[in-house]
Amino acid sequence: MTNQDLKAELTENLDEAEWEWLIPHVQRDAVILVETRLDLLDVGVAIASDNLSEVQTWIDEALLTKPSETQIGEWNSDRTKRFRTLIVQPYVLVQEKVLV
Repeated sequence: MTNQDLKAELTENLDEAEWEWLIPHVQRDAVILVETRLDLLDVGVAIASDNLSEVQTWIDEALLTKPSETQIGEWNSDRTKRFRTLIVQPYVLVQEKVLV
């Protein structure tokens, strides 16, 4: 499968979710927080196609992280907070929705 095909397939999985819906995925340690300056689809394609060097660079630059206890605490106090989401098994990639 080409990256273009992969991107098209992942585009169909792009969604939005409230924090409340993501809690079970956080509890099983499957949520990866994607910095807002990265394109969620590009990250999904890199993970799904095992592009380890690109993914490792993002991890090293703290652009891909696990949610911190502080963030989880903030989100728990605002359970209607919304995220852009992309499922790339076994992970759920999330990106905070920036209010403009």
